[in-house]
Amino acid sequence: MLEVFVRLFEQGLIYRDYYITNWCPHCQTTISDIEVEHQDKPGQLYYIKYLSQDNPEDYIIIATTRPETMLGDVAVAVNPEDDRYLHLVGKTLILPIVGRELPVIADAYCDPTFGTGAVKMTPAHDPNDFEIGRRHGLPEIQVIDKKGKMNEQAGKYQGLDRWECRKRLVRDLEELGALVKVEDMSHAVGHCYRCNTAIEPMLSKQWFVKMKPLALPAIEAAKDGRISFIPERFTKIYLNWMENIRDWCISRQLWWGHRIPVYYCQDCEDMVASTVQITKCGKCGGKVEQDPDVLDTWFSSALWPFSTLGWPDKTPELEHFYPTSVLVTGRDIIFFWVARMIFSGLNFMEREPFKEVFIHGLVLDSQGRKMSKSLGNGVDPLDIIDSHGADSLRFMLITGNTPGNDLRFHFERLDGARSFANKIWNASRFVMMNLADYNPGAQGGEYNLADRWILSRLQGTAAEVTAYLERYELGEAARVLYEFTWSEFCDWYIELAKPSSLVKLRPRTG
Repeated sequence: MLEVFVRLFEQGLIYRDYYITNWCPHCQTTISDIEVEHQDKPGQLYYIKYLSQDNPEDYIIIATTRPETMLGDVAVAVNPEDDRYLHLVGKTLILPIVGRELPVIADAYCDPTFGTGAVKMTPAHDPNDFEIGRRHGLPEIQVIDKKGKMNEQAGKYQGLDRWECRKRLVRDLEELGALVKVEDMSHAVGHCYRCNTAIEPMLSKQWFVKMKPLALPAIEAAKDGRISFIPERFTKIYLNWMENIRDWCISRQLWWGHRIPVYYCQDCEDMVASTVQITKCGKCGGKVEQDPDVLDTWFSSALWPFSTLGWPDKTPELEHFYPTSVLVTGRDIIFFWVARMIFSGLNFMEREPFKEVFIHGLVLDSQGRKMSKSLGNGVDPLDIIDSHGADSLRFMLITGNTPGNDLRFHFERLDGARSFANKIWNASRFVMMNLADYNPGAQGGEYNLADRWILSRLQGTAAEVTAYLERYELGEAARVLYEFTWSEFCDWYIELAKPSSLVKLRPRTG
Protein backbone atom coordinates (compact mmCIF):
# COMPACT_ATOMS: atom_id res chain seq x y z
CA MET A 1 0.00 0.00 0.00
CA LEU A 2 2.85 2.39 0.81
CA GLU A 3 4.41 1.44 -2.52
CA VAL A 4 1.20 2.35 -4.35
CA PHE A 5 0.92 5.70 -2.58
CA VAL A 6 4.50 6.64 -3.37
CA ARG A 7 4.19 5.58 -7.02
CA LEU A 8 1.00 7.58 -7.48
CA PHE A 9 2.65 10.52 -5.73
CA GLU A 10 5.65 10.35 -8.05
CA GLN A 11 3.32 10.08 -11.08
CA GLY A 12 1.67 13.33 -10.02
CA LEU A 13 -1.63 11.56 -9.36
CA ILE A 14 -1.69 12.28 -5.63
CA TYR A 15 -1.86 15.86 -4.40
CA ARG A 16 -2.80 17.85 -1.32
CA ASP A 17 -5.07 20.85 -1.54
CA TYR A 18 -7.92 22.74 0.05
CA TYR A 19 -11.16 21.34 -1.22
CA ILE A 20 -14.78 20.90 -0.26
CA THR A 21 -15.02 17.57 1.53
CA ASN A 22 -17.77 15.65 3.28
CA TRP A 23 -17.07 16.20 6.96
CA CYS A 24 -18.74 14.19 9.71
CA PRO A 25 -18.94 16.33 12.90
CA HIS A 26 -19.46 13.19 14.98
CA CYS A 27 -16.73 10.92 13.57
CA GLN A 28 -14.45 13.96 13.12
CA THR A 29 -13.22 12.85 9.72
CA THR A 30 -13.81 13.28 6.03
CA ILE A 31 -15.64 10.63 4.05
CA SER A 32 -15.68 10.17 0.29
CA ASP A 33 -18.64 11.07 -1.93
CA ILE A 34 -19.76 7.46 -2.25
CA GLU A 35 -19.72 6.99 1.53
CA VAL A 36 -22.42 9.63 1.92
CA GLU A 37 -25.91 8.18 2.25
CA HIS A 38 -28.58 10.56 0.99
CA GLN A 39 -31.85 10.40 2.91
CA ASP A 40 -35.07 12.20 2.07
CA LYS A 41 -35.88 14.46 4.99
CA PRO A 42 -38.61 17.05 5.62
CA GLY A 43 -37.19 20.57 5.53
CA GLN A 44 -37.91 24.16 4.65
CA LEU A 45 -37.00 26.46 1.79
CA TYR A 46 -36.28 29.94 3.12
CA TYR A 47 -36.73 32.96 0.83
CA ILE A 48 -34.44 35.82 1.89
CA LYS A 49 -34.27 39.34 0.45
CA TYR A 50 -30.81 40.71 -0.45
CA LEU A 51 -31.03 44.47 -1.06
CA SER A 52 -29.05 46.33 -3.71
CA GLN A 53 -26.37 48.65 -2.37
CA ASP A 54 -27.15 51.32 -4.97
CA ASN A 55 -30.92 51.20 -4.76
CA PRO A 56 -32.68 49.78 -1.67
CA GLU A 57 -35.81 49.46 -3.77
CA ASP A 58 -34.03 46.91 -5.91
CA TYR A 59 -33.23 43.45 -4.56
CA ILE A 60 -32.78 39.76 -5.28
CA ILE A 61 -34.63 37.05 -3.37
CA ILE A 62 -32.54 34.00 -2.56
CA ALA A 63 -34.08 30.59 -1.80
CA THR A 64 -32.01 28.33 0.46
CA THR A 65 -32.48 25.23 2.60
CA ARG A 66 -29.49 26.17 4.80
CA PRO A 67 -29.81 29.80 5.94
CA GLU A 68 -27.03 29.38 8.54
CA THR A 69 -24.47 29.18 5.74
CA MET A 70 -25.43 32.65 4.46
CA LEU A 71 -23.05 34.03 7.09
CA GLY A 72 -20.30 32.80 4.75
CA ASP A 73 -21.82 34.24 1.56
CA VAL A 74 -19.36 36.10 -0.68
CA ALA A 75 -21.44 36.67 -3.83
CA VAL A 76 -24.77 36.07 -5.57
CA ALA A 77 -24.77 34.24 -8.91
CA VAL A 78 -27.37 34.39 -11.69
CA ASN A 79 -27.60 32.83 -15.12
CA PRO A 80 -26.18 35.10 -17.88
CA GLU A 81 -29.33 34.39 -19.96
CA ASP A 82 -31.75 35.36 -17.17
CA ASP A 83 -33.21 38.74 -18.17
CA ARG A 84 -34.65 39.30 -14.68
CA TYR A 85 -31.24 39.95 -13.17
CA LEU A 86 -29.01 41.16 -16.01
CA HIS A 87 -29.27 44.77 -14.82
CA LEU A 88 -27.76 43.74 -11.48
CA VAL A 89 -24.75 41.78 -12.82
CA GLY A 90 -21.63 43.64 -11.75
CA LYS A 91 -23.55 45.49 -9.05
CA THR A 92 -23.39 44.93 -5.31
CA LEU A 93 -25.90 43.50 -2.84
CA ILE A 94 -25.81 43.75 0.95
CA LEU A 95 -25.83 40.54 2.98
CA PRO A 96 -28.63 40.77 5.59
CA ILE A 97 -27.61 40.71 9.27
CA VAL A 98 -23.88 40.73 8.39
CA GLY A 99 -23.76 43.78 6.10
CA ARG A 100 -21.09 42.28 3.83
CA GLU A 101 -20.96 43.56 0.24
CA LEU A 102 -21.72 40.81 -2.28
CA PRO A 103 -20.95 41.15 -5.99
CA VAL A 104 -23.54 39.81 -8.43
CA ILE A 105 -21.85 37.46 -10.89
CA ALA A 106 -23.08 35.60 -13.98
CA ASP A 107 -22.47 31.86 -14.28
CA ALA A 108 -24.14 29.26 -16.51
CA TYR A 109 -24.38 26.83 -13.58
CA CYS A 110 -27.40 28.73 -12.20
CA ASP A 111 -30.73 27.26 -13.23
CA PRO A 112 -33.28 30.04 -13.92
CA THR A 113 -36.15 27.58 -13.32
CA PHE A 114 -35.05 26.44 -9.85
CA GLY A 115 -36.08 28.51 -6.84
CA THR A 116 -35.75 32.16 -7.72
CA GLY A 117 -33.01 31.53 -10.29
CA ALA A 118 -30.44 33.34 -8.13
CA VAL A 119 -27.95 31.43 -5.97
CA LYS A 120 -26.05 32.64 -2.94
CA MET A 121 -22.36 31.74 -3.14
CA THR A 122 -20.84 30.07 -0.05
CA PRO A 123 -17.65 28.49 -1.45
CA ALA A 124 -16.46 27.14 1.91
CA HIS A 125 -19.64 25.14 2.55
CA ASP A 126 -20.97 23.90 -0.78
CA PRO A 127 -19.18 21.88 -3.50
CA ASN A 128 -20.93 23.63 -6.39
CA ASP A 129 -20.33 27.07 -4.89
CA PHE A 130 -16.69 26.07 -4.41
CA GLU A 131 -16.28 25.29 -8.12
CA ILE A 132 -17.99 28.52 -9.15
CA GLY A 133 -15.93 30.45 -6.61
CA ARG A 134 -12.67 29.10 -8.03
CA ARG A 135 -13.78 30.11 -11.54
CA HIS A 136 -14.55 33.66 -10.41
CA GLY A 137 -11.76 34.10 -7.85
CA LEU A 138 -14.15 34.47 -4.90
CA PRO A 139 -12.92 34.41 -1.28
CA GLU A 140 -13.74 31.40 0.90
CA ILE A 141 -15.18 32.19 4.34
CA GLN A 142 -15.71 29.24 6.67
CA VAL A 143 -18.37 29.84 9.34
CA ILE A 144 -18.93 26.31 10.71
CA ASP A 145 -16.20 24.43 12.58
CA LYS A 146 -15.37 20.74 12.64
CA LYS A 147 -17.72 20.10 15.55
CA GLY A 148 -20.70 21.49 13.67
CA LYS A 149 -20.69 24.76 15.63
CA MET A 150 -20.52 28.32 14.34
CA ASN A 151 -17.01 29.80 14.51
CA GLU A 152 -15.70 33.34 15.00
CA GLN A 153 -16.59 34.25 11.40
CA ALA A 154 -20.27 33.83 12.33
CA GLY A 155 -20.25 36.96 14.50
CA LYS A 156 -22.89 36.98 17.23
CA TYR A 157 -23.84 33.40 16.41
CA GLN A 158 -20.40 32.09 17.36
CA GLY A 159 -20.55 28.96 19.53
CA LEU A 160 -24.06 27.95 18.51
CA ASP A 161 -24.78 24.51 17.10
CA ARG A 162 -25.53 24.78 13.37
CA TRP A 163 -29.19 23.81 13.91
CA GLU A 164 -29.68 26.28 16.77
CA CYS A 165 -28.01 28.97 14.66
CA ARG A 166 -30.53 28.32 11.91
CA LYS A 167 -33.45 28.91 14.29
CA ARG A 168 -32.05 32.16 15.70
CA LEU A 169 -30.95 33.47 12.32
CA VAL A 170 -34.37 32.85 10.78
CA ARG A 171 -35.98 34.67 13.71
CA ASP A 172 -33.59 37.62 13.28
CA LEU A 173 -34.22 37.75 9.53
CA GLU A 174 -37.95 37.83 10.19
CA GLU A 175 -37.58 40.71 12.67
CA LEU A 176 -35.41 42.55 10.12
CA GLY A 177 -38.04 42.11 7.42
CA ALA A 178 -35.61 40.20 5.19
CA LEU A 179 -37.43 36.86 5.43
CA VAL A 180 -39.97 36.80 2.60
CA LYS A 181 -41.52 33.36 3.20
CA VAL A 182 -40.83 29.78 4.26
CA GLU A 183 -42.02 26.73 2.31
CA ASP A 184 -42.13 23.14 3.54
CA MET A 185 -40.36 20.67 1.31
CA SER A 186 -38.68 17.30 1.23
CA HIS A 187 -35.06 17.09 0.13
CA ALA A 188 -32.12 14.68 0.14
CA VAL A 189 -29.72 15.27 3.02
CA GLY A 190 -26.31 13.58 3.08
CA HIS A 191 -25.56 11.46 6.13
CA CYS A 192 -22.45 9.67 7.35
CA TYR A 193 -22.67 5.97 6.51
CA ARG A 194 -20.98 5.13 9.81
CA CYS A 195 -22.96 7.10 12.41
CA ASN A 196 -25.89 8.60 10.43
CA THR A 197 -24.92 12.19 11.34
CA ALA A 198 -25.84 14.88 8.80
CA ILE A 199 -22.76 15.64 6.71
CA GLU A 200 -21.29 19.14 6.70
CA PRO A 201 -19.64 20.15 3.40
CA MET A 202 -16.45 21.81 4.60
CA LEU A 203 -13.31 23.36 3.20
CA SER A 204 -10.25 21.51 4.47
CA LYS A 205 -6.78 20.48 3.35
CA GLN A 206 -6.79 16.84 2.33
CA TRP A 207 -4.97 14.30 0.17
CA PHE A 208 -6.59 13.45 -3.16
CA VAL A 209 -6.06 11.03 -6.04
CA LYS A 210 -6.56 12.48 -9.53
CA MET A 211 -9.20 10.19 -10.94
CA LYS A 212 -9.55 11.16 -14.61
CA PRO A 213 -6.27 9.50 -15.76
CA LEU A 214 -7.09 6.36 -13.77
CA ALA A 215 -10.76 6.23 -14.76
CA LEU A 216 -10.25 6.36 -18.54
CA PRO A 217 -8.58 2.90 -18.88
CA ALA A 218 -11.18 1.44 -16.49
CA ILE A 219 -13.97 2.84 -18.66
CA GLU A 220 -12.45 1.38 -21.81
CA ALA A 221 -12.03 -2.04 -20.19
CA ALA A 222 -15.80 -2.21 -19.60
CA LYS A 223 -16.70 -0.80 -23.00
CA ASP A 224 -14.51 -3.17 -25.03
CA GLY A 225 -15.62 -6.25 -23.10
CA ARG A 226 -12.42 -7.07 -21.24
CA ILE A 227 -14.54 -6.75 -18.09
CA SER A 228 -18.22 -7.62 -18.13
CA PHE A 229 -20.89 -7.15 -15.46
CA ILE A 230 -23.58 -9.73 -14.76
CA PRO A 231 -26.41 -8.73 -14.94
CA GLU A 232 -25.41 -6.46 -17.82
CA ARG A 233 -27.45 -3.51 -16.53
CA PHE A 234 -24.79 -2.85 -13.90
CA THR A 235 -22.35 -1.93 -16.68
CA LYS A 236 -24.33 1.25 -17.29
CA ILE A 237 -24.32 2.08 -13.58
CA TYR A 238 -20.56 1.51 -13.39
CA LEU A 239 -19.85 3.61 -16.50
CA ASN A 240 -22.10 6.45 -15.37
CA TRP A 241 -20.19 6.74 -12.12
CA MET A 242 -16.76 6.42 -13.73
CA GLU A 243 -17.50 8.96 -16.46
CA ASN A 244 -18.65 11.53 -13.88
CA ILE A 245 -16.04 10.75 -11.26
CA ARG A 246 -14.50 13.40 -9.02
CA ASP A 247 -11.08 13.28 -7.43
CA TRP A 248 -10.93 10.78 -4.57
CA CYS A 249 -10.28 12.13 -1.07
CA ILE A 250 -8.08 9.46 0.53
CA SER A 251 -7.08 11.08 3.84
CA ARG A 252 -8.94 10.43 7.07
CA GLN A 253 -8.61 12.08 10.48
CA LEU A 254 -8.79 8.91 12.56
CA TRP A 255 -6.73 7.39 15.35
CA TRP A 256 -6.39 4.07 13.54
CA GLY A 257 -5.40 3.06 10.03
CA HIS A 258 -2.39 3.14 7.71
CA ARG A 259 -0.62 6.44 8.20
CA ILE A 260 0.03 8.54 5.10
CA PRO A 261 3.73 8.06 4.17
CA VAL A 262 4.56 11.73 3.70
CA TYR A 263 7.18 13.52 5.78
CA TYR A 264 7.58 17.28 6.32
CA CYS A 265 10.84 18.94 7.29
CA GLN A 266 10.38 21.28 10.23
CA ASP A 267 13.31 23.45 9.09
CA CYS A 268 13.33 23.81 5.29
CA GLU A 269 9.67 22.72 4.80
CA ASP A 270 10.66 20.07 2.24
CA MET A 271 8.07 17.34 1.67
CA VAL A 272 8.84 13.77 0.63
CA ALA A 273 6.83 10.55 0.20
CA SER A 274 8.66 7.39 1.23
CA THR A 275 7.91 3.68 1.69
CA VAL A 276 10.39 3.57 4.60
CA GLN A 277 10.25 5.68 7.73
CA ILE A 278 12.36 8.84 7.60
CA THR A 279 13.95 10.37 10.69
CA LYS A 280 15.71 13.38 9.18
CA CYS A 281 15.42 15.60 6.13
CA GLY A 282 17.41 14.41 3.13
CA LYS A 283 17.87 18.00 1.96
CA CYS A 284 18.96 19.88 5.08
CA GLY A 285 19.30 17.17 7.73
CA GLY A 286 16.59 18.77 9.86
CA LYS A 287 13.88 17.12 11.92
CA VAL A 288 10.96 15.63 10.00
CA GLU A 289 7.38 14.97 11.02
CA GLN A 290 5.06 12.41 9.40
CA ASP A 291 1.62 13.44 8.21
CA PRO A 292 -0.85 12.64 11.04
CA ASP A 293 -3.70 11.54 8.74
CA VAL A 294 -4.41 7.94 7.77
CA LEU A 295 -5.49 6.46 4.46
CA ASP A 296 -9.06 5.67 3.52
CA THR A 297 -9.78 1.97 4.16
CA TRP A 298 -10.80 1.49 0.53
CA PHE A 299 -7.34 2.63 -0.60
CA SER A 300 -5.85 -0.64 0.62
CA SER A 301 -8.91 -2.70 -0.35
CA ALA A 302 -8.48 -1.54 -3.95
CA LEU A 303 -5.16 -3.40 -4.10
CA TRP A 304 -6.53 -6.76 -2.98
CA PRO A 305 -6.29 -8.66 -6.33
CA PHE A 306 -2.51 -8.25 -6.52
CA SER A 307 -1.21 -7.10 -3.13
CA THR A 308 -2.36 -10.38 -1.54
CA LEU A 309 -0.25 -12.29 -4.08
CA GLY A 310 3.07 -10.70 -3.17
CA TRP A 311 3.13 -7.57 -5.35
CA PRO A 312 5.35 -5.58 -5.97
CA ASP A 313 7.51 -8.71 -6.08
CA LYS A 314 6.99 -11.00 -9.08
CA THR A 315 5.92 -14.05 -7.13
CA PRO A 316 4.77 -17.41 -8.56
CA GLU A 317 1.37 -16.78 -6.95
CA LEU A 318 1.02 -13.44 -8.71
CA GLU A 319 1.99 -14.98 -12.03
CA HIS A 320 -0.47 -17.86 -11.62
CA PHE A 321 -3.52 -16.23 -10.04
CA TYR A 322 -3.58 -12.75 -11.59
CA PRO A 323 -5.90 -12.00 -13.23
CA THR A 324 -8.65 -14.12 -11.74
CA SER A 325 -11.80 -15.08 -13.61
CA VAL A 326 -14.87 -14.03 -11.61
CA LEU A 327 -15.52 -11.54 -8.82
CA VAL A 328 -18.74 -12.12 -6.86
CA THR A 329 -19.92 -9.13 -4.86
CA GLY A 330 -22.92 -7.05 -3.81
CA ARG A 331 -24.42 -4.19 -5.78
CA ASP A 332 -23.78 -1.76 -2.93
CA ILE A 333 -19.97 -1.81 -3.28
CA ILE A 334 -19.55 -1.48 -7.05
CA PHE A 335 -18.12 2.01 -6.47
CA PHE A 336 -16.49 1.40 -3.10
CA TRP A 337 -14.52 -1.66 -4.15
CA VAL A 338 -15.08 -3.05 -7.66
CA ALA A 339 -14.27 0.13 -9.59
CA ARG A 340 -11.22 0.81 -7.43
CA MET A 341 -9.86 -2.70 -7.91
CA ILE A 342 -10.29 -2.28 -11.67
CA PHE A 343 -8.43 1.01 -12.07
CA SER A 344 -5.76 -0.03 -9.57
CA GLY A 345 -5.14 -3.34 -11.35
CA LEU A 346 -4.97 -1.66 -14.75
CA ASN A 347 -2.55 0.96 -13.48
CA PHE A 348 -0.14 -1.25 -11.53
CA MET A 349 -0.49 -4.64 -13.26
CA GLU A 350 -1.40 -3.31 -16.73
CA ARG A 351 -4.14 -5.96 -16.88
CA GLU A 352 -7.71 -6.11 -15.64
CA PRO A 353 -7.97 -7.93 -12.26
CA PHE A 354 -10.90 -10.14 -13.33
CA LYS A 355 -12.91 -10.95 -16.43
CA GLU A 356 -16.44 -11.03 -15.04
CA VAL A 357 -18.17 -9.32 -12.13
CA PHE A 358 -21.21 -11.19 -10.85
CA ILE A 359 -23.41 -8.80 -8.90
CA HIS A 360 -25.90 -10.04 -6.33
CA GLY A 361 -28.45 -8.02 -4.41
CA LEU A 362 -28.78 -7.29 -0.71
CA VAL A 363 -30.61 -9.33 1.90
CA LEU A 364 -33.37 -7.04 3.22
CA ASP A 365 -35.84 -7.57 6.02
CA SER A 366 -39.38 -8.77 5.32
CA GLN A 367 -40.54 -5.17 4.81
CA GLY A 368 -37.87 -4.46 2.20
CA ARG A 369 -35.68 -2.37 4.50
CA LYS A 370 -31.90 -2.60 4.70
CA MET A 371 -30.83 -4.39 7.85
CA SER A 372 -29.20 -2.08 10.39
CA LYS A 373 -28.44 -1.83 14.09
CA SER A 374 -30.47 1.38 14.38
CA LEU A 375 -33.63 -0.30 13.08
CA GLY A 376 -32.96 -3.46 15.06
CA ASN A 377 -34.05 -5.58 12.10
CA GLY A 378 -30.86 -7.53 11.58
CA VAL A 379 -30.68 -11.32 11.44
CA ASP A 380 -27.71 -13.12 12.98
CA PRO A 381 -26.70 -15.92 10.57
CA LEU A 382 -25.23 -17.93 13.46
CA ASP A 383 -28.64 -18.02 15.14
CA ILE A 384 -30.21 -19.19 11.88
CA ILE A 385 -27.58 -21.91 11.47
CA ASP A 386 -28.31 -23.14 15.01
CA SER A 387 -32.06 -23.26 14.41
CA HIS A 388 -32.30 -24.28 10.74
CA GLY A 389 -28.85 -25.39 9.61
CA ALA A 390 -26.27 -23.81 7.31
CA ASP A 391 -27.48 -25.70 4.23
CA SER A 392 -31.04 -24.45 4.72
CA LEU A 393 -29.80 -20.87 4.99
CA ARG A 394 -27.64 -21.16 1.88
CA PHE A 395 -30.41 -22.73 -0.18
CA MET A 396 -32.98 -20.14 0.90
CA LEU A 397 -30.66 -17.28 -0.08
CA ILE A 398 -30.22 -18.45 -3.68
CA THR A 399 -33.79 -19.53 -4.46
CA GLY A 400 -36.67 -17.39 -5.60
CA ASN A 401 -34.43 -14.54 -6.73
CA THR A 402 -32.90 -13.27 -9.95
CA PRO A 403 -29.31 -12.03 -10.39
CA GLY A 404 -28.65 -8.55 -9.06
CA ASN A 405 -32.01 -8.17 -7.29
CA ASP A 406 -32.46 -7.72 -3.56
CA LEU A 407 -33.94 -10.53 -1.47
CA ARG A 408 -36.44 -10.13 1.34
CA PHE A 409 -35.75 -12.37 4.31
CA HIS A 410 -38.85 -14.40 5.20
CA PHE A 411 -38.68 -17.06 7.89
CA GLU A 412 -41.43 -18.95 6.05
CA ARG A 413 -39.06 -19.50 3.11
CA LEU A 414 -36.38 -20.60 5.55
CA ASP A 415 -38.76 -23.20 6.95
CA GLY A 416 -39.32 -24.45 3.41
CA ALA A 417 -35.59 -24.74 2.81
CA ARG A 418 -35.21 -26.71 6.04
CA SER A 419 -37.96 -29.10 4.91
CA PHE A 420 -36.04 -29.64 1.69
CA ALA A 421 -32.83 -30.36 3.60
CA ASN A 422 -34.75 -32.88 5.74
CA LYS A 423 -36.13 -34.45 2.58
CA ILE A 424 -32.59 -34.96 1.25
CA TRP A 425 -31.51 -36.38 4.62
CA ASN A 426 -34.33 -38.92 4.71
CA ALA A 427 -33.79 -39.92 1.08
CA SER A 428 -30.09 -40.39 1.76
CA ARG A 429 -30.84 -42.62 4.76
CA PHE A 430 -33.12 -44.79 2.63
CA VAL A 431 -30.45 -45.18 -0.02
CA MET A 432 -27.69 -45.94 2.48
CA MET A 433 -29.83 -48.53 4.26
CA ASN A 434 -30.39 -50.38 1.00
CA LEU A 435 -26.72 -50.21 0.05
CA ALA A 436 -25.40 -51.44 3.40
CA ASP A 437 -24.08 -54.73 1.99
CA TYR A 438 -23.82 -53.62 -1.61
CA ASN A 439 -20.79 -55.02 -3.48
CA PRO A 440 -20.56 -53.56 -7.00
CA GLY A 441 -18.17 -56.30 -8.10
CA ALA A 442 -20.33 -59.20 -6.96
CA GLN A 443 -23.81 -58.05 -7.89
CA GLY A 444 -25.14 -57.79 -11.39
CA GLY A 445 -28.39 -57.19 -13.12
CA GLU A 446 -29.81 -54.70 -15.56
CA TYR A 447 -31.64 -51.46 -15.00
CA ASN A 448 -35.39 -51.69 -14.81
CA LEU A 449 -37.72 -49.09 -16.29
CA ALA A 450 -37.68 -46.91 -13.18
CA ASP A 451 -33.87 -47.03 -13.08
CA ARG A 452 -33.56 -45.97 -16.68
CA TRP A 453 -36.12 -43.19 -16.23
CA ILE A 454 -34.41 -41.63 -13.18
CA LEU A 455 -30.96 -41.82 -14.80
CA SER A 456 -32.35 -40.10 -17.87
CA ARG A 457 -33.89 -37.38 -15.69
CA LEU A 458 -30.59 -37.04 -13.79
CA GLN A 459 -28.69 -36.40 -17.02
CA GLY A 460 -31.28 -33.88 -18.17
CA THR A 461 -31.22 -32.12 -14.80
CA ALA A 462 -27.41 -31.94 -14.80
CA ALA A 463 -27.42 -30.36 -18.26
CA GLU A 464 -30.10 -27.85 -17.28
CA VAL A 465 -28.38 -26.91 -14.01
CA THR A 466 -25.05 -26.48 -15.80
CA ALA A 467 -26.65 -24.17 -18.38
CA TYR A 468 -28.15 -21.99 -15.64
CA LEU A 469 -24.90 -21.87 -13.67
CA GLU A 470 -22.97 -20.78 -16.75
CA ARG A 471 -25.42 -17.86 -17.05
CA TYR A 472 -25.09 -17.17 -13.30
CA GLU A 473 -28.80 -17.85 -12.80
CA LEU A 474 -28.27 -19.48 -9.43
CA GLY A 475 -31.92 -19.27 -8.39
CA GLU A 476 -33.06 -21.15 -11.48
CA ALA A 477 -30.35 -23.79 -11.01
CA ALA A 478 -31.51 -24.30 -7.43
CA ARG A 479 -35.15 -24.52 -8.57
CA VAL A 480 -34.34 -27.29 -11.06
CA LEU A 481 -32.42 -29.20 -8.40
CA TYR A 482 -35.32 -28.80 -5.97
CA GLU A 483 -37.90 -30.06 -8.47
CA PHE A 484 -35.79 -33.04 -9.51
CA THR A 485 -34.89 -34.07 -5.95
CA TRP A 486 -38.31 -33.62 -4.37
CA SER A 487 -40.78 -34.32 -7.16
CA GLU A 488 -38.95 -36.93 -9.22
CA PHE A 489 -36.33 -38.68 -7.10
CA CYS A 490 -38.16 -38.67 -3.75
CA ASP A 491 -41.83 -38.66 -4.71
CA TRP A 492 -41.52 -41.11 -7.62
CA TYR A 493 -38.29 -43.05 -7.84
CA ILE A 494 -37.89 -43.87 -4.15
CA GLU A 495 -41.54 -44.83 -3.95
CA LEU A 496 -41.11 -47.06 -7.01
CA ALA A 497 -38.01 -48.60 -5.44
CA LYS A 498 -39.62 -49.37 -2.09
CA PRO A 499 -41.55 -52.53 -3.10
CA SER A 500 -38.31 -54.06 -4.35
CA SER A 501 -35.97 -52.35 -1.90
CA LEU A 502 -34.70 -55.69 -0.65
CA VAL A 503 -33.53 -56.42 -4.19
CA LYS A 504 -31.37 -53.29 -3.84
CA LEU A 505 -30.84 -50.51 -6.36
CA ARG A 506 -29.28 -52.34 -9.27
CA PRO A 507 -25.93 -51.29 -10.78
CA ARG A 508 -25.23 -51.12 -14.46
CA THR A 509 -23.48 -54.22 -15.78
CA GLY A 510 -20.60 -54.49 -18.16
